[in-house]
Amino acid sequence: MTEHPEVSYHAGERLTLTIENIAYGGDGVGRADGFVVFVPFTAPGERVEVELTEVKKNFARGRLVTVVEPSPDRVTPACRHFGDCGGCQYQHLAYEAQLRLKRQQVRELIRRLGGFPDLEVDEVAPCPRPYAYRNRIMVRSQWDKFTRSLVIGFIRHDNRLVADIDHCPIAEEALNVELRRVRAEPPPKGGIKVTLRVPPEGWELPQDSFFQNNFHLLPALTEAVRERVRNSGARYLIDAYCGVGFFGIECAGVVDRFAGVEIDRTAIRAARKNLEQRGLTNGDFIAGPAEEWIPALLQRFPASQTVMITDPPRVGCAPEFLEAVRRAGPAQLIYVSCHPATLARDLKALCEGGRYRVERVTPFDMFPQTQHVECVVDLRLNGELPGPAGTPGAGPGAAASPAR
Repeated sequence: MTEHPEVSYHAGERLTLTIENIAYGGDGVGRADGFVVFVPFTAPGERVEVELTEVKKNFARGRLVTVVEPSPDRVTPACRHFGDCGGCQYQHLAYEAQLRLKRQQVRELIRRLGGFPDLEVDEVAPCPRPYAYRNRIMVRSQWDKFTRSLVIGFIRHDNRLVADIDHCPIAEEALNVELRRVRAEPPPKGGIKVTLRVPPEGWELPQDSFFQNNFHLLPALTEAVRERVRNSGARYLIDAYCGVGFFGIECAGVVDRFAGVEIDRTAIRAARKNLEQRGLTNGDFIAGPAEEWIPALLQRFPASQTVMITDPPRVGCAPEFLEAVRRAGPAQLIYVSCHPATLARDLKALCEGGRYRVERVTPFDMFPQTQHVECVVDLRLNGELPGPAGTPGAGPGAAASPAR
């Protein structure tokens, strides 16, 4: 039993709560005499009965038992596995409510973790297809020793076991056909992951290389990035964490020259093929760590006329990369992120001391029905790099300095 200053609770106890809001990650937030309880699959304003499953010193987690007073935003989930499968968190919410919620979460994370109390966030760009949009899924297999059978599907929401699933409503139908094939011809044992993917038309893409998982909203995301580059008036572009060269190639027509850099050599080989197939001659791709190549690239391209695009993995940018960007000082940085918490952390580092300022934050719902949201952030160079004691440092002239 864990004690709160005024009350105590224990696992297995049932409480009736009002859900105040939804935390990033998808859990509803309720309070019992001021004690915070996180409850998945709930909606703001709902009155719910909850069974506590885990009790800590300052908070508890609970399982939804009954919705006593439902939210007007509550809808019937499209998937019969919703609540067991861990792939979706918001199928019980109307789509417009999901968009409002994600905007609120992005704004709150940037305020709380980034330290931007007054920064406005655009409305979330909706996906034209809230279901049947995913072009890549990972199917897992696990041996169930109780039923003595192989379970094939996705990780459950509440543990690391695999939920047996034969159809995924958020996946492209072609992937559901493949899922049925995998189930009909299962892996020889448990513990095997099978990646199913619809390849992007016209792009060379190695099996394990990254590509945006939603073809239906991708044109709007791409145009937003291209428009930010065009509006800046930059002549040169550096595409960091470039993968198979998507953003560099898509923005090639609005700059004089560009270069992409990526540590994955397999992806770089594909990027060069994608460049060649389009007959573009104003760009090239480099294999290596982005933070090590930034100083050299900004000797080739004047920092004052260069925009940098970065689309890092979910963990965000490496500290070494952020420091290299701050020292090099490209005039504009467009940060594309699939994780607003690590985005907020990195924005704080980039803008420290007034080095950069955030011009605009635009979320895109690349992941309907789930907790995830993509953001495009436009940053502009704002001033000189502060020195260790708060005095001006090398400033924009540090473009040729080595990354530290």
